[in-house]
Amino acid sequence: MNDAPPPDATPNNPWSPRSRRTVGLPHGETVRVTSPDLRRRRAIEKSRGRLVVVSSVFLLLFLAVAAKLADATLIDPMKPAPRVVQQFVPNAPPPAIAGPPVRASILDANGQILAVSLPVANLYADPRQMIDTGAVAAELKKVLPDINEADIARRLASSKAFVYIARQVTPGQEIAINNLGIPGLSFQTAYERRYPLGNTAAQVLGGVDIDGNGIAGVEKYFNKRLNTDPSPLRLSIDVRVQAILRQEVANAVKTYTAIGGCGIVEDANSGRVLGMVSIPDYDANDLATATDAERFNRCATGTYEPGSVFKLQTASMALDDNVVHMWDYFNTTHPIPIGRFHITDFEPQHQWMQLADIMRLSSNIGASRIAVLIGKQRQREWLKKLGLMTREPIQLPESAMPQLHPGSNWGLATLMTVSFGNGIAVTPLHIANTAVAVVNGGLLYQPTLLAQDPGDPAPQGVRVMQESTSDMMRRIMRLIVTNGTGNFGEVPGYFVGAKTGTSQKVSSKGGYKQHTNYSSFVAAFPIYAPRYVVYIAIDSGHATAATHGFTTGGYMAAPAVAHVIARIGPMLNVMPRFDNVAAINQELSLPKPYPAPPGVVPLGPNNPGEPDNVAAAARAERDQRTSRREAHHEPAKVAAGAGWAAPAENEKLLRHDAMYRVAAPSSHAAH
Repeated sequence: MNDAPPPDATPNNPWSPRSRRTVGLPHGETVRVTSPDLRRRRAIEKSRGRLVVVSSVFLLLFLAVAAKLADATLIDPMKPAPRVVQQFVPNAPPPAIAGPPVRASILDANGQILAVSLPVANLYADPRQMIDTGAVAAELKKVLPDINEADIARRLASSKAFVYIARQVTPGQEIAINNLGIPGLSFQTAYERRYPLGNTAAQVLGGVDIDGNGIAGVEKYFNKRLNTDPSPLRLSIDVRVQAILRQEVANAVKTYTAIGGCGIVEDANSGRVLGMVSIPDYDANDLATATDAERFNRCATGTYEPGSVFKLQTASMALDDNVVHMWDYFNTTHPIPIGRFHITDFEPQHQWMQLADIMRLSSNIGASRIAVLIGKQRQREWLKKLGLMTREPIQLPESAMPQLHPGSNWGLATLMTVSFGNGIAVTPLHIANTAVAVVNGGLLYQPTLLAQDPGDPAPQGVRVMQESTSDMMRRIMRLIVTNGTGNFGEVPGYFVGAKTGTSQKVSSKGGYKQHTNYSSFVAAFPIYAPRYVVYIAIDSGHATAATHGFTTGGYMAAPAVAHVIARIGPMLNVMPRFDNVAAINQELSLPKPYPAPPGVVPLGPNNPGEPDNVAAAARAERDQRTSRREAHHEPAKVAAGAGWAAPAENEKLLRHDAMYRVAAPSSHAAH
């Protein structure tokens, strides 16, 4: 370096070398900074910045972990850990979801949830990560007491990469298993079908299997739709009506210590079913533990001899085909013998009766005589037209076929007994749905469990009888309630029209059970402009003091129907009427006796054309069978009784096949 003083060094400049020596200041030096020095300084500054950034990131991560630990251990320690859908182990196959991912919900007519799929945890394992499988199984047994410890240990010892341990694990169990800290255990999200209302419409809804596929009821019928269309399925069932109907049927079953009962509420102008109850029932969430009796849908699957409610069909077909008229009389003065059996009345009147009285007092003898005039062919055609020879086309896979004689064996005995509801077995749904056609003007609808959505076309019924026939039947049904066997079905202000029914139960050994009846009651309200049909049946009820020792439909089922009508009427916007009562009663009344038109001679004791139509029919049937046998060179076999010949095979049928047997001498079919 150059030590020469700078040019400006003067005595007056303290910073000159001479001045610094004078005042004792340190000597200064000139430093040269080279390019390598500058590069080193820039590198140091850059490293210092990066270190600050990295330190900040680690500080943030530390704070996040500390916050999470504080939340999990101090703030909310019971919060479940997130479920692992798949544990990513090399070469481990992805676990398959059990069944469809989400099954559509089922709603009632008002949007109330009847069935819904909820997410649940399924526990699975990768056995390849297990060390002591016996110890793992023992630990899992403590949390999942329902599992088989030995079976789980065996599965965990397999060489597979994926095995199920338990399905539908509860949140509490999930937390406990996570706390075990066992490697190889993971959870998978699946879906569980739940029924929030328990036993409400259990047999209607049916249920699903473990893979979420329908196995009964609506769940089975609409299985594909529910698994492919996520929009809710809305039923015509109204949970308000369903709850009331169930309560009343269950109360009646309990009161009369019956083995069961059923109830149906159906819209009289569309065929939509608002309520369908079968008792005993079960919690739909516990289908697997339900008994056969609880799963059995008595409304759509059970077939029973309906008893005298079937006289609605006999009277309707007779009037509609002009076979009989309201002014005709029929001989009910004595039982009708058929072979060694007799058709009798529960309360014999021993007089000639018109149709209104035959229905009002539920005369089996009168119905039988009318059936003989109708004839076999016309009776079968009517039953077919009303759908009483086929399954009801409702959205239930369990809908049952009626049980009835083949046409080749539809003789006089079958013709007569079917007229009052014996010798044929149908479902309660058949009875309710055909009653709809009887009261609504003669239109038969297909019963349905689907609600009508806005914009849907109105259901179209098929005319099965004249409107005038339906009008007359409504007046007859009203008479049955006001002055007949159905008086316990009356509800003030609702003008109920109805028909009672009682039939003996068939024994598994053949013949009928003594003092064991199937008691039913079908009603429509208000009968002057029917809105709804209600049907209730009590199976094998026992008499009480309130029933005066009887087990008939008028005593056992009618009060339950009355209670249902009184309770559901207002909620369905059908209010009782107490205005113009006299005018309505006059419109529904029937003259007694019903007068014949001028110049018309009614059937009866004064009409020589009908002295005893049953005997004449019996002789005709005997002659026809005799001719048939002679054509085949077969000897005739005669059964004693009222001059009526019957083949041995028919006598055997009457004796042993109780399903089609007429009333025995010591018993009778009650109204």
